[in-house]
Formats: sequence, structure tokens, C-alpha cells
Amino acid sequence: MAAIPSLADLGWARGYTDPDWVRVHAVTGRETVPSRRVWRGRGQPQPLPVRETGLDGFRFSSPRGPVGLPDLFAAAQTDAVLVMHRGAVVLERYLHGYESHVPHFNASAAKSYTGLMAAVLEHQGLLDRHAQVRHYVPELAGTAFGDAEVDHLLHMGTLMSYAGRPYDKALEAQRYFAVLAPQLRPYGYRGPVSIGEHLATARATGAPGTEFRYENGNVEALAAVLRRITGITTSELLGELLWLGIGAEEDAYYLLDGEGVEAACGGFSATLRDVGRLGEMLRRGGAAGDRQVVPEAVARTIASGAPDGYARRVRFPGAPATTPATLSYHDLWWIPNDPYGSFLASGIHGQRLFVSPGLDLVVVHYGSQVMSPVAPQVPLVQVFTELGEHLNGLR
Repeated sequence: MAAIPSLADLGWARGYTDPDWVRVHAVTGRETVPSRRVWRGRGQPQPLPVRETGLDGFRFSSPRGPVGLPDLFAAAQTDAVLVMHRGAVVLERYLHGYESHVPHFNASAAKSYTGLMAAVLEHQGLLDRHAQVRHYVPELAGTAFGDAEVDHLLHMGTLMSYAGRPYDKALEAQRYFAVLAPQLRPYGYRGPVSIGEHLATARATGAPGTEFRYENGNVEALAAVLRRITGITTSELLGELLWLGIGAEEDAYYLLDGEGVEAACGGFSATLRDVGRLGEMLRRGGAAGDRQVVPEAVARTIASGAPDGYARRVRFPGAPATTPATLSYHDLWWIPNDPYGSFLASGIHGQRLFVSPGLDLVVVHYGSQVMSPVAPQVPLVQVFTELGEHLNGLR
């Protein structure tokens, strides 16, 4: 008799076991529910110079022997990849019919962009990370998020249950999707129909700041704080703080809930090259061309500012318990703790923005890999690091 799947596996029954389905959703999902654009402005795009390199000879040192880029891309179900070294594009590929001008979901990589906006507002003196969230959003008082500090949200430091249910990460992710998309709601659904309603059901099950728990609600509560501080939407804020400054080539988009509020934790889509521009700006200490888009103090401390305690030495979401906990987490960015000061934004199915100042490297990867024990994940961070070392002549 076949083993009965655990409850945590049931969430992937809606097509997520098919890479082609994931790929279609990644590029058309913003067309199936309401979305709001992040305007690129009227200026000319920031140029991306191209430089030829000998990457055809690159081989990743996998446990099963050297692996070339084509085989890596196939294993990772890569939709597109962009590699920039010292400010120039050295590799750009689009696969499976995906086109360069089409926005692609960044999934949870978008969490890091929200963290970046929060850090900028703190630098401007508009946000106190040690204030309780309810100070900014009184409606969240009494919830697991409202009674936490902003800094707890930035480090996934809240413990909660929703609507009195025992907490289960995979199932809560599916319930969050049902809040956003009516077509994902089961028959007779009577749960929350907006992000605000969803957050209002969260109750603390432990003191904030004692444990790392990767949970979408932290990011949505943080986005509510940023909207309250600035008085503008998340789309407008990202446009003003980042998208206009980096010289984006295309508009980006956020999915909206039923009340017109952006899904900040994973509803963002943008083109490969524009996310590359965002990463290159951060690699250069917050500068794009002759514009200082993000304060240098913010950009330079993404990797070095990770605090001791519950946000250090954590695993990627969904990683096996046997995986070494070698990562840190700071302001919604993952920190590999390598010798190069690298940091990355990471999303499900292989969405990555990898920035390595020490390797002069920026990599953007869009993928559609299924999440299953029978589909081993490609170690993209290790691949990117070895790629940077190869480009710098270190291996």
C-alpha cells in the first residue's frame, strides 16, 4: 500500500508538480487576479553593457562530478538567467519560450525588496525598528504581529497561529493563496478575503524574538507599516525608492487582494534585466550610474548587519532537517556567510537575486522547478559562487 502523503505535501496538488504549469503561472499569474503596476518612469533605461567571456568552459563541481551550465539549467528548470560581472552582462539566457520583456514572478524574493524599503525609511528617520508594530498600525494590536517590534518582522521572529489552528507552514501558505485568489478557495470557503482580515486572526504562541519562523504574515504586516508611514501604496513606494532610480526598462507589477492591497510577500513580478539592475545597484553600494538610489550605509550593511541570536544560522524554507544551518537572515535577506560579503533574495521554484560585492557578481535566476523530495534542488547559491570565482580566476 502506498504511503499516505503528509498534510504538508497536499498543498502541491494544484499543478505545482508540473514545471510547465509553474512556468505558465509565473508569467501570467498577474493576469488572473487584479494587479497594480510599479511605474518605471519616463527616463531612459540604465544601460547594461555586454562583455564576452569564456563561460562555455565553466563546470560546477557537483558530488557526481563536473557539470556544465546547460545541464545545470535543465536540472533547475531554468526559465531565464542573467549573470553580470563587474557591471557587464556576461551571460543572458531565455528558455522554454520565456521572453525578455515579460514580467516573471519573483515569489518570496520580493520579501527582500520590502526589507530594503524598510531599511531605507529607517535611514531617513521615518521608521523606528524597535517600535511595536501597533504603534504604526493600531488595527494590528492584539495580534502576533501588532505586539511585536518592527525588527521582529524584519527577522521572521514572530510565533503565531491563525484562527486558532495549529500552525503548519505549508498549509498556511495555501490558505494565504486562497485569500488572494478566489479560484483557489474550496467550496464553501468562509475564511479571510483580504490580507488585513488574514493578519487579524494571528495570535502569538510565543514571545517575539525567540525563534526564527519563516512566515508570510511578517512581511505583510511590515508592508502595512510602510504604507502607514508614507501614505502611499506598496507599488508607489517601491517605484519611488527603487524602480525609478535603477533605470528600469519595464514596469513591474504586484498582485492585489480584494481590497486593492499588494501582496508584498510574493506577488511581485518583473523582468530579468530589471532585477539585474536592482542587484547591480546594490553591488555598487546603492548607486546606479551617477545616481545614489539607496543610501550607501544601507547597501553596504545588508550582509554585515545580521544580528546574533534567532536570525543566525537558519535553513532555506523547506530544506531538509539534515541540511546544515549555515545561513544568516537580516532585514528579509539571506546571508550565505561566505568570504565575499554575498547576500540574496530567494523565492520558491528557483527565483534568486544573488549579489556578491567581493566577487563583483550579480546573478538573477528565474525557474519553474517543482518542490518535491523526488526532484532534488539544484544548489544555486554554490553554483553562483563557483561561477563568480571562475570569472575572477579563483578556480
